[in-house]
Amino acid sequence: MHSIKVKEYMDPQAVTFTKTMSLTAALDKVIKSGRMGGPVINEHREVIGFISEQDLLERLVKVLYHSQDTHIVDDCMYRDVLTVSPELPILELAQMMKVNKPKVYPVVDNGKLVGIISRADVMKAVSNMLDEVFSHPV
Repeated sequence: MHSIKVKEYMDPQAVTFTKTMSLTAALDKVIKSGRMGGPVINEHREVIGFISEQDLLERLVKVLYHSQDTHIVDDCMYRDVLTVSPELPILELAQMMKVNKPKVYPVVDNGKLVGIISRADVMKAVSNMLDEVFSHPV
C-alpha cells in the first residue's frame, strides 16, 4: 500500500505553456482547462518554468490598471520549479506538499514532462489508502 507511486495518480495530459505564449492566450488556456496553471516547456518537453492562475491574474490586473501591452509567459513564469519523478511514493509527495508551496507538480522522467500531479490527486490517493486500511482491519 505504501508503495503507491506518483505515476498511478498523475494526469498524463498536463496543460502546458510555452515561454513565448501571450498572457491572454495562457489565461484562456487556464480557464478552458479548469486547471490552476501548468508547466512551461521547451521544444524538447523539458520543464523550464511554471505559470499559475495567480501569476496570470496578478500580471493581467497590472496590465488593465496601467494600460500596458500584454506580455508573454516568460515575463512572469516561475523559474525555480519543483518537479517530481513518476516513481516517487505518493506519501513522500504528501510530505513534500506539507512543506513546499506548490499545489501542482510537474512529473518529469528522464528530463521530459510526462504528466502533472496536484494536491487533489494526492488527497485522492491518501483517501484510497485509508479506505484500504479501514476496510481490511488487521
